[in-house]
Amino acid sequence: MKKVHIQEVLQIAREVIILEAKTLEGLSHSLDESFVDAVDAIRGCTGRIIVTGIGKSATIGRKIVATFNSINIPASFLHAADALHGDLGSLQSEDVVICLSKSGNTAEIKAPHL
Repeated sequence: MKKVHIQEVLQIAREVIILEAKTLEGLSHSLDESFVDAVDAIRGCTGRIIVTGIGKSATIGRKIVATFNSINIPASFLHAADALHGDLGSLQSEDVVICLSKSGNTAEIKAPHL
């Protein structure tokens, strides 16, 4: 491998890490009481944590469910499209639902019955 190429790759990697760190710092300032409310809802859940989403959000949701289950918090994934077509019956009143959406404008996420 050429030395010039190595330095270029390392520089790009460093720039990405710095950008990600700045982004996370900015995100930390957006936390407010609603974050605490979400934590309290999850901690106080006596049912299951149900995670739902569409597309890439669904993929991330499945990983979140796997993480919850691995730390002994009962969780299930419910695809938002399936929820609109009959699977809402799997929800119980003691469950907590986490809806994931990149834009917040996905029709399935905005549906009134979710």
